[in-house]
Amino acid sequence: QIIGVLKESEAGAKTDDICRRHGISSATFYSWRKKYGGMEAGDARRLRALEAENAKLKRIVADQMLDMSAMKDLLQKHW
Repeated sequence: QIIGVLKESEAGAKTDDICRRHGISSATFYSWRKKYGGMEAGDARRLRALEAENAKLKRIVADQMLDMSAMKDLLQKHW
């Protein structure tokens, strides 16, 4: 849907008309254009999948760092 809105803009429609028709703010439109401009629908899906995978990996790293910190604290107390 986002790609469709951006394609309308590329076809020559006015930004204000597009925003009014789709019920979005102009700030939302411009942030979409910045992020998804020039992409096809498949590219956008791939980007979303990569962002989800990246978030999952960041959570895993954060959990491991927390575990390591807890183990270090535990070992220091025993000495």
